[in-house]
Amino acid sequence: MSIDYEKMSWSDVRDQFRTWREETGRHSEEVVQLWVAVLEDKVHKTGNERHLILEQVIIAALDTARFDIATECTKQLALEFPGSLRVMKFKAMRYEALEQYDEADEVLDAIIAKDETNAAPRKRKIAILKARGRRLEAIKELNEYLKKFMSDQEAWHELCNMYLAEGEFGKAAFCMEEVLLHNPHSHLIHQRLAEIRYTMGGVENMESARTYYSQALKLNPHNLRALYGIYLCCNHLDNSRAVSSKRKELQKLSQWALEQLLSKQTIVPLEAAFGNLEIKSN
Repeated sequence: MSIDYEKMSWSDVRDQFRTWREETGRHSEEVVQLWVAVLEDKVHKTGNERHLILEQVIIAALDTARFDIATECTKQLALEFPGSLRVMKFKAMRYEALEQYDEADEVLDAIIAKDETNAAPRKRKIAILKARGRRLEAIKELNEYLKKFMSDQEAWHELCNMYLAEGEFGKAAFCMEEVLLHNPHSHLIHQRLAEIRYTMGGVENMESARTYYSQALKLNPHNLRALYGIYLCCNHLDNSRAVSSKRKELQKLSQWALEQLLSKQTIVPLEAAFGNLEIKSN
């Protein structure tokens, strides 16, 4: 994005910052450049928006590694709002950006001590554990977090991904089932759960995967990955002795899925669609 600083007044920059906030766009580099070139010495003129602008600049400065700007803006807020949890959050973010994780943990602990219902600092502590490569501790802390904030879908999703990284597919499936309870009409969640069951392998998991793939396809008829999943699950089950009574049904469903794929003229190989999955033998 090209900005002509010379033609912009402080009020123009203020309005531009407001537009970016309303659009929930960060535009970090532009924010920092406009702050330094135009608004830094005029911020006192922005009235009630001053604090919002300072917060916006802090985030942008951390994004662009301008820690000097982030520190100065945080100091301005701290002078006006001593002991503010919001200001403390910005201090913790700065420590994180500088990889001073022990100091960040201390600030986050202080925030939690003042407000035990605040979920954000608890999640940041887990993020710090991940950043330090302490994944097992992060999993433990995230489990503790979910005992207090059981309806946090993002946390369940994150825990699922962490279990997958550790090869704990059964626990990952449980987490995704929790997400599904909150979003029963999401074809992507049904698909994700099907993929986990498919990866686990075995007749029971394949049957479960086929069911979830079918539901994903029902919710979104254009989901090619779900079609591939149905086709592969049926072929796998068709070769299993444990489901010989359903062989005709499986062959019929497999043929239907293949015809649907061909009718869409897809040229994506099956390996491309499921390249990140590994099938375990019974």
